[in-house]
Order: sequence, then C-alpha cells, then structure tokens
Amino acid sequence: MAKLIIFLFLTLIPILCNSFTPDKPSDRRILVLLDDFAIKSSHSLYFKSLQSRGFDLDFKLADDPKIALQRYGQYLYDALVLFSPTIERFGGSIDAAAILAFVDSGHDLIVAAGSNASDLIREIATECGVDFDEDYGAVVVDHAGYAVSATEGDHTLIASDDFIKSDVILGSKKIEAPVLFQGIAHSLNPSNSLVLKVLSASPTAFSANPKSKLTSPPSLLGSSISLVSVIQARNNARILISGSLSMFSNRFFNSGVQKAGSPTKHDKSGNEQFLTEVSKWVFHERGHLKAVNVQHHKVGETNEPSIYRINDDLEYSVEIYEWSGTTWEPYVADDVQVQFYMMSPYVLKTLSNDNKGRYFTSFKVPDVYGVFQFKVEYDRLGYTSLSLAKQIPVRPFKHNEYERFIPAAYPYYGAAFSMMAGFFVFSAVHLYNK
Repeated sequence: MAKLIIFLFLTLIPILCNSFTPDKPSDRRILVLLDDFAIKSSHSLYFKSLQSRGFDLDFKLADDPKIALQRYGQYLYDALVLFSPTIERFGGSIDAAAILAFVDSGHDLIVAAGSNASDLIREIATECGVDFDEDYGAVVVDHAGYAVSATEGDHTLIASDDFIKSDVILGSKKIEAPVLFQGIAHSLNPSNSLVLKVLSASPTAFSANPKSKLTSPPSLLGSSISLVSVIQARNNARILISGSLSMFSNRFFNSGVQKAGSPTKHDKSGNEQFLTEVSKWVFHERGHLKAVNVQHHKVGETNEPSIYRINDDLEYSVEIYEWSGTTWEPYVADDVQVQFYMMSPYVLKTLSNDNKGRYFTSFKVPDVYGVFQFKVEYDRLGYTSLSLAKQIPVRPFKHNEYERFIPAAYPYYGAAFSMMAGFFVFSAVHLYNK
C-alpha cells in the first residue's frame, strides 16, 4: 500500500509542475465543455493544434453533473473553453458566477456562441463586456462581403479579412486568406475599455433574421459589428468571445474561400491560422511579460539604501522578459517609463535598454522631502500590464550637512561685512575728526 501511494505521488509531480506557474505562464490544463461529444470530432483539428503545443485537454459534456472547476479551494484547470452555445444550465457546481470567479482569479476563457446561443452564454458574454444581438433569430448578413459558393444562399457565410493590426495578438505572419464566419453579431460595451475587436465585419454587413422581412433598421450595422473579440482583464486574465462555433470546425478549416468581388480564390481559408494565433495569445504563449530584479541605489554604489536625501544622484533599473511559449526572452521596447511619485510624479523618465532585457536610468532626487515611490505602469496593446511600485523616504539635509558658506549667499555675506567695515570707518571718522 505504501509503495502504491509513493508511486501515485511521483506520478502526479510532473503533472503539477506543468500547471500554470509564474515561471511557465502558458496554460496547460484546459477544461473543454461541449454540447455534444460529436463536436470533439467535428472540431478535432483545432483541438489537435492545442494538444500539439503541449496542452492537456479534458473534454466534458456541459451538463455533466460531476464537473467542477475547483476542489478544496484549488482550481483544477488553468483555462476553460465553452463550446456549448445551447446549454441552458451547466452541470455540477458550475454556473455563470463560478465562471466569472474563475476569470477573476486570473484564469483564461474561450466562449463560442452561435445562432442558437442560450441566455446563459449571452449572460457570460455580457459580463465580459460583449453584447450579442438581442434578436434571437438574427445572424450576420453581408450581401457584398459574403463567401462565394456553388449556391448563393442567403449570404450568411461571411468571408472577413478585417483583422486587428497587432502582431502580438495575431503573430507577425500575415493572414492571406479571409476567415469564414457564420454566426451572430455582437457589439462592444463602450464603457469597457478592455475589450478589443480582433475580427470585424465589413461596412456592408448587418445583423438580421434572413428568414423574415426587415421592417425596421437593424440594431447592428457595418464595422460596429464584431465577429471575434478579446478581453484582457486588469488581472491579466484573457478572454476570447466568438459569435460562431462553426468557424472552429474542420469544415471551415479545410474549406476553400473566395470573397465576393475578389478575383482571388484561396485553396484554404484563414480560419486555422487565425484561430491558432489568437489562441496562442489567449493562453499566454505570446505577449506575457514579467519584471524582475528591480533595483535602485546611489550613483557609484551598489547597495539599496533605506532612505535618500534630497538632491542625491540615483540609478534605477529593472529587467523585463517576454514568454515565447517555451522560454523567457528579453523584451525590447523604447516606451517603458519610471515615475518618482509622491501624490504626483516629480520625475518622469523613459528607461534606456541594453537589448538584453535590462532597463535603466539615472536622475537627481528632487528638492522635496517625504515618502516617494518608484512606479512603473506599463500598458501596451496585447501585452500583459506591468505595475511595479517601490516605496522609499526622502529626507532633508541634516544641520551639519549644509555647506558652511553657501555660494548663493555670497552677496549677503558681502553686504554684512561691508556694513561692519562701513560702521567701523564711520565711528573712527566721527570720533577723531574735529
């Protein structure tokens, strides 16, 4: 029995070590909730692309009464994929509140909806800053930007190539072929500055029910329609919301595509490349930063002091690295700044870098004493935000640290001594002159 326990313990150690950690930020354990196990085979190419990058996928039916996100206060998974657009109620201990708490704890989420999206899926999306069209029968229609097919159909199969211009989110390799999309439209909550459109509809698109006649203007029109959106929360958790589950399918991955009005026909759609690159960002394989070795000291010294004096010359440095999916690489940028802050920044300096991840600068402590902070607040599109703060007091000169004769006071010294000399001369003249 003891040998069995030891064997199980040694077997679990590698699994636990491969989970989400600050040293290896890429998600490893992913729970995939499905409407039907048939989705596992119909969307197998997408799942295989995740597994080939080292992810451990756990497939469950969304209404399985035994599913749970955490046990004994510890989360069992690093990320959650919801490929269950029609689910009205999750099984086990999972509900909308549990999923939002999962994200609030720093974990990542992918939500794929569709024309039959349930109120539960819509509620989760709304809480994340995305609003699906309130018309339950409405889908995205585009009579100019549709995908050309053998049968014209109702132009609900969209070929979109309006991508976000961000290499960190979509990778540096250009996506040549349009992405096939068939599903519902959503808009971004204007009060939520954390939501970004990754794939937008064309200016000629609109959201409507293709089976009924339009009696009033659609509520969502043109480029305001988002097809795929991402959110990076303030705790650096990442979320992807798509209005189409079918865009993840093998059929769309392998389908040829020609956008209406374009003479170019592509043998393969851009879905696989697009979703692979976006998933790399969502699961922190790209755009994840960390800051280490924050140091400050007086010029010419190496030890960090407990207090500075006004007008001291100091040096500040920090090392910033980016996770490449396998290793930490030096992060190189020219827009990292440090503030020397007390109520407001007294000093704001752009940090220089040595192209090896080290950022540094030097400056003079202002002639103001109090409790200051070294602050680095770094927010760049697609990257995890960095918020560094180190508190340090600044004192005035002691009474025996002032210069004995202050150069700026020489005119006053001269005035005092000339007054004394003048009084002596006046007294001598007054006393001895008849």
